Amino acid sequence: MLQRFYEANRHLLVNINGQLVHRDEAGISPFDSSVQNGDAVWEGLRLYDGRIFKLEEHLDRLQDGAKALAYEGIPPKEEIVEQVRRTLQANEMQDNVHVRLTLTRGVKYTSGMDPRINTSGTTLIVLAEHKPPVYDRGGIRLITSGIRRIPPDCLDQNIHSCNMLNSILAKIQANAAGVDDAVMLDLNGFVAETNATHLFLVKRGVVATPHTHACPEGITRATVLDLCKTHRILAEVRDISLPELYRADELFCTGTMGELTPVIELDGRTVGTGDGGPVTQRLSQLYAELTRSSGFPILVDG
Repeated sequence: MLQRFYEANRHLLVNINGQLVHRDEAGISPFDSSVQNGDAVWEGLRLYDGRIFKLEEHLDRLQDGAKALAYEGIPPKEEIVEQVRRTLQANEMQDNVHVRLTLTRGVKYTSGMDPRINTSGTTLIVLAEHKPPVYDRGGIRLITSGIRRIPPDCLDQNIHSCNMLNSILAKIQANAAGVDDAVMLDLNGFVAETNATHLFLVKRGVVATPHTHACPEGITRATVLDLCKTHRILAEVRDISLPELYRADELFCTGTMGELTPVIELDGRTVGTGDGGPVTQRLSQLYAELTRSSGFPILVDG
């Protein structure tokens, strides 16, 4: 799975601390904390017909991560929403758009790790792109990575930080194997997530997903669990072993950038019948209906 360039994105305007600049001219200081130390938190949003799905939940997670990292001068939600709105309007965007929000600790007055040398407040970057869901709707292929997810006593993965080298190393393994992504286990050998998405399995009609001890509490993941509850689909959150994935009738991934995507192969083994499955299809339809009918009206009245 390699994302491609969309011509519609050639002249994007990027928002950096309220300043809209052409993508080729956008830049941040070499003293910014994101450049110096990878010290930033981020969110991915998706725009559906003028509405951003689960915007409140995404902004809560962004601010919670910044608070956990002791950022000073965290912008209020209203300010972030306004900058997202300005960015979308400047780019004349209405639908099928992915928005990457990045909030850094801000600019330092000299190189170094100590947060006390940050004196200018946070840096907010709003990057909106024309981008349909990135995964093949026909299904993706996975391997199991040898790279383990980081436990919370080292770095709580529910801080949605830009420090993603752990996942990048797993993605490199997937690329080398010629597959789309990689399953990552926690230090106890249980499934955590892939390098980019959360995982669900279906066995005898019951949906299951791992705990989030070693991965972020995904917003799409939570939405799927809510859909299961609303529509009386049995679902559970528990420890899941790798052999359980091999035995699953269905596997699917969830995430804002890719929505719901069936997994058709894992470690060279065909998953189920190799074409998704009825529960995955039903949840995908329910998710599509929800995104069409709800969301924060950032460009529309209501």
